[in-house]
Amino acid sequence: MFSRLFAITSVLAASAAWAKILYAGVNESGGEFSVWSNTKTVGTGLPGRFGTDYAFINKSTVDIFVDNEKANFFRVTFLMERMCPVATGLGSTFNDTYFGFYEDAINYITKTKGAYALIDPHNYMRYNDPSQQPTTGSIIGDTTDPKAATTAQFGEFWAELARRFVDNEKVVFGINNEPHDMLTSLVFANNQAAITGIRSVGAKQLILAPGNGYTGGHSFTQLTGAGNWAPSSDYMFKLHDPANNYAIDIHEYLDIDFSGGHAECAQPAPSNLAALTTWLKKHSLKAMITEFSGGDNQNCYNYIDELLTYMEQNKEYIGWTAWAAGPIWGNNSPCCGPDTGSLEPGALNALGQPSAYSTVWATAMRPHIPTTLKWSGISTTK
Repeated sequence: MFSRLFAITSVLAASAAWAKILYAGVNESGGEFSVWSNTKTVGTGLPGRFGTDYAFINKSTVDIFVDNEKANFFRVTFLMERMCPVATGLGSTFNDTYFGFYEDAINYITKTKGAYALIDPHNYMRYNDPSQQPTTGSIIGDTTDPKAATTAQFGEFWAELARRFVDNEKVVFGINNEPHDMLTSLVFANNQAAITGIRSVGAKQLILAPGNGYTGGHSFTQLTGAGNWAPSSDYMFKLHDPANNYAIDIHEYLDIDFSGGHAECAQPAPSNLAALTTWLKKHSLKAMITEFSGGDNQNCYNYIDELLTYMEQNKEYIGWTAWAAGPIWGNNSPCCGPDTGSLEPGALNALGQPSAYSTVWATAMRPHIPTTLKWSGISTTK
């Protein structure tokens, strides 16, 4: 009787843990490609050729993740300099051709497949020169830089983007990818301008707000960068959302320097995220880890399992997206050593062997996809 009761209790406990994760899936990287240049030539690769220089998704890949993997979430990257051409500046004037390609990808994910899509301006909170991301471009809102887009323009950009998706309840608005090396107060101000802009057009969907320091979870409560800028935790709880529907956007790689550039994992997520989790609890906030991964080895499989288990055990975390799939990675590796490969189904790594979809995803991530993911209704934190 005891063993049977224990088994039932364990199943119920596991079900409760799974139920805390609303979203699980993968990054779709490609819309920001083909701008990196050693010459730092502003506009290199802009606007670029769709399907050659950049692309957003393979629809067959979305099919596999939704139909076979039962994943419900895709983070789809784009480049603000393509969406808002440098010639006209950041704001409400869009390149409608580029937007049309992007909208088609988002609609396929959300309307055709019924999953959720995270809108991701992949710009490090910078604009006007993506030629050597993440370091080039003017920091948005930097009043000491005459070339910088203003915080108000950033708000206008987000109001226009949200207006175009206002009726799509399955989108999530990600304010910007990995702000870094800037005043944390400015990250806060830009985040607030984005939230205000999004809500001003009547959009009610979930918003993900990043912190400073590449929005690393391990450093969220610490001074960050060469300038010892204030911790993100000093500011982000002050964000005001009239819809009360925002969460914190977190990235957490598991290698020695948290970069995702190494094949071996060395950073234990439970201890590294503990301070962030305490902060989330204190302020009754939620978080989502929208970038993480690991190399193709048992060591990293163990660390990834530990990370995802930790999220399942702490109700402050509502979901995750692994880095990264995408239509034009080829045999390149977006993360975790040169031979890991991408999460694109059917791709090979640099050695001509199965890539991370067949190895890292299958071994370490697939077992953590809940059967109780959210599949209906507007994107929310609950």
